[in-house]
Amino acid sequence: MEFLPVDIEQYAVDHSKPENQILAELNRETWAKVLRPRMLSGHLQGKVLETFSYMIRPQRVLEIGTYTGYSAICLANGLAKDGKLITIDINDEISHVAQNYIEKSGHKESIHFMIGDATAIIPTLNETWDLVFIDADKENYSVYYDMVFDKVRVGGFIIADNVLWSGKVIDAPKLHDEETRSLVNFNQKIQNDSRVDNVLMPVRDGLMIIRKK
Repeated sequence: MEFLPVDIEQYAVDHSKPENQILAELNRETWAKVLRPRMLSGHLQGKVLETFSYMIRPQRVLEIGTYTGYSAICLANGLAKDGKLITIDINDEISHVAQNYIEKSGHKESIHFMIGDATAIIPTLNETWDLVFIDADKENYSVYYDMVFDKVRVGGFIIADNVLWSGKVIDAPKLHDEETRSLVNFNQKIQNDSRVDNVLMPVRDGLMIIRKK
């Protein structure tokens, strides 16, 4: 999933501020107790998301795909005063992990956790988004993008995770895989969208950074 040489990746981690205690605990618990722990954003990517949030100082953030709450906490760290982050996940079996660490992080009042199908929940949210983070089922990335776009303010950002998909997006024989094909189509959709500026950053499994013009 990582595209930098291991020693360069480690150098980057060693020269980034360390995880705080709550995030470090969440990282360990996810890897020890939860299925598919590689879904966790982790230290370096989490720090990137946190930094973007601090730069933007968003009032309203939407996260599609909570998992165990690591990225939600990172994004919430940079919220403006009285800001709110809504995070949506369809899996209620591990929601207790996210809810526990959201409370420990001190963001219980600013992070609103919703369980259910994001395609059904998003239309009910009467918000204007400063930042949207998409990290859910890859087949629906384009659907989520279209659903939120009109509610993202001009100058606001959409960030999509896993857009390099372990390198499979450039491996033509694997394009028969639905997730890979969906991500290839999503990346091209963004590249062709004249309404936005975008840059694909090879951080961890790829972050597509999209700014609405």
